[in-house]
Amino acid sequence: MRVRRAVIDAIVEQARRERPLECCGLLIGTGDEVIQSRAARNARASAVAYLVDPRDHFDAIRDARAKGLSVVGAYHSHPRSPAQPSETDIREANDPDFIHVIVSLANEEPQVAAFRMNDGQAIGLPLAIVD
Repeated sequence: MRVRRAVIDAIVEQARRERPLECCGLLIGTGDEVIQSRAARNARASAVAYLVDPRDHFDAIRDARAKGLSVVGAYHSHPRSPAQPSETDIREANDPDFIHVIVSLANEEPQVAAFRMNDGQAIGLPLAIVD
């Protein structure tokens, strides 16, 4: 999966800004390339779980379509835990084609990882950060 460096930078900045809560948002692009991110409100306002606000999700879909793009995934942060899907992340994933990006702020240097979730399994994806 290819993700633009500006997208990763924006997600990490949002995660830092919203810490100690989990931040979240949507990934917009085509196929396996993420071109932009769209920050969303965490409807759960939690440090250990997230839910993209449905209004923000709808707006992202509408805006992506207007640009000839699609919402290809979602991202969220783990303020104090690794960039690995939690049991909740895996259980609540409902589209095996959706890309899930997790940024961890558990260490000084943020860690970013990508996954697809299918049948109760998290499948790691190679992540190529491009300019």
